[in-house]
Amino acid sequence: MTGELGATNVRLIATPDGMGELGRELAVALRPGDLVVLTGPLGAGKTTLTRGIGHGLQVRGPVTSPTFVLARTHPSLVGGAPLVHVDAYRLGSAMELDDLDIDFARSVVVVEWGAGMLDGITESWLEVVIERPTGASGVADAAADDDLDAAEPRTVTITGHGPRWLGQLPAE
Repeated sequence: MTGELGATNVRLIATPDGMGELGRELAVALRPGDLVVLTGPLGAGKTTLTRGIGHGLQVRGPVTSPTFVLARTHPSLVGGAPLVHVDAYRLGSAMELDDLDIDFARSVVVVEWGAGMLDGITESWLEVVIERPTGASGVADAAADDDLDAAEPRTVTITGHGPRWLGQLPAE
């Protein structure tokens, strides 16, 4: 994806509830046509963040990982934009994403594992990178990977790309 780089916001999120709250904060700024790309390892909080966005947009839920269906649409309960939640992990290219026939123009679209797969989809997007610790020592090991849902602080970096996000950034 190419485009002008907007502002960057870095936040430390201490708990899963905090990740959901960040999602609700983001939802306030999102409108139809917005694309949010989530990047982070397993257990980072991508789906928890999306659940918060869905709560903030007041969509029909529950918002769960779309891993096995690739994309799930959650209609608005209040006449707003639907939330389209995509898991691009098993997709090989932007063409496969395009084959899902997502209504990008009238929806808020959140794509997990979508970095590098959205060329040509839109000129503006929010990139959200979630980093989770790899254990108290900072070294990844089997014990650290056993508890992916641990309430450890995550570093969340939100970067706006393209004209939609120049000069503004949600959740600051």
